[in-house]
Amino acid sequence: MRKKALILLAEGFEEMEAVITIDLLRRAGLEVISAAVGDKLLVLGSRKISVQADVFLQGVKDIPDALILPGGAKGADNLAASNTVIALVRRCFREGKVVAAICAAPAVVLAKSGILKGKKATCYPGDEAEFSGDVTFVKDDVVCDGTLITGRGPGTAFSFALAIIKKLCGEQVAANVKEKALI
Repeated sequence: MRKKALILLAEGFEEMEAVITIDLLRRAGLEVISAAVGDKLLVLGSRKISVQADVFLQGVKDIPDALILPGGAKGADNLAASNTVIALVRRCFREGKVVAAICAAPAVVLAKSGILKGKKATCYPGDEAEFSGDVTFVKDDVVCDGTLITGRGPGTAFSFALAIIKKLCGEQVAANVKEKALI
């Protein structure tokens, strides 16, 4: 059975972080579902690019193998404002699923959810002030700590997506996707 990844799109999301991740995960053979957090399937990103989500978040019933949260300051704020999102983050983490967040999302959403306690994480430069003292901030582009994957920002979206692929599909699949995507 194909592994499933759920990527959440809230108004103001960072387009590069969402689209690059969706693209590379699909190249790896994962089933990727984009879910709108809000009342419109056509979600407006931070650079005024609209992306059509596959489903509304409230329609998602199955727990994915990976939950992915793109950043963008407004997008991360909108994710964090959703009790449904926070509950899903906690449930996926508790059930040992991959929880991946990039840019502002680690500091704004994951910190609020409480799953970063005792973990290493990265985020958009300057947003680390949102981390509590029980989070070890790391300046690396991508940080993996167990099933938790965090990324710095738009310029690290490619590496972020490859880290998710490596965790779900293995190092060889990630290497193959990387090689073919760079041609």
